[in-house]
Amino acid sequence: MTTHARIGPIPAPVRAALPGLSPAWRRRLAGLFWGFVSLSLFAGLWEGLWALDLVNPLLLPPPHLFLADIPGTLRYFDRSNRIGSVASGGGVAALLITMGWTTMRVFVGLALGFVCGVLVGALVHYVRILRNLLLPTVLLLAPISPVAWLPVAIFVFGIGDKPAIFLVFITLFFTIVLSTGAQIESVPKNYIHVARIMGATGRQTFWRVVLPAILPSLFMTLRLNLFGAWMVVLIAETVGVGTGLGQITSMARSTFNAKLVFFTMAIIGVLGFLSDFALRQVQRKMLWWVGPGGAR
Repeated sequence: MTTHARIGPIPAPVRAALPGLSPAWRRRLAGLFWGFVSLSLFAGLWEGLWALDLVNPLLLPPPHLFLADIPGTLRYFDRSNRIGSVASGGGVAALLITMGWTTMRVFVGLALGFVCGVLVGALVHYVRILRNLLLPTVLLLAPISPVAWLPVAIFVFGIGDKPAIFLVFITLFFTIVLSTGAQIESVPKNYIHVARIMGATGRQTFWRVVLPAILPSLFMTLRLNLFGAWMVVLIAETVGVGTGLGQITSMARSTFNAKLVFFTMAIIGVLGFLSDFALRQVQRKMLWWVGPGGAR
């Protein structure tokens, strides 16, 4: 069974202003409303501390300061994905391209880690010789932090996109391998018995009974590791890639440009939020057999 955070009650102004909307749309608007309130409170607290001279604007510039000179901030972004290239001041286009490259590294690594993890986890569970050979190594490597793999990734793949994708892959792979085996074990035996009584082969039982039963929990594991993947890819971009939002953050830190640091942090936060939203939509489309409250 999965757990999820519920949106708070629908505010009275939303109910009164939109009487003709369906309950689903009202819930969505309630989510937007409470999200706006949450962000407003956070930004208001930050601005209030600045107004009371409780924070140094050079170290912790409030939102109105690091968002005031967006054209100047965008000069630090570059349209190319070449290491060592000189920023051309590409403006919004350069920002979107930089965001796109970082997002690509995250999702390619997650997709590879998820697919390979499910495949290896299933093989480890069903094939005894592979379980005996691979499981001890998986248990040995799983506790190692993905950041510790960064030198190995650079040694093997060199500088570029591959080390970042590999680190995201490692972030998810071992977790999915272990989770797949545990979820297969937890599939109700009645499901298996009914499939066998109806004449299903072992392969059909896996694809039509076991896999649909474990996918909701595996998707929840994927979502829980999504934010860890964003943290890891930014570290990889700082050292092993040389481009992307992580490199921009590192450059801002080195030049003591606090406005650029917080602007880039805000962009990363928005991308993480949108990534989770996109993953939830994919989850709803793929897990069509799960009820509305079963996978969120």
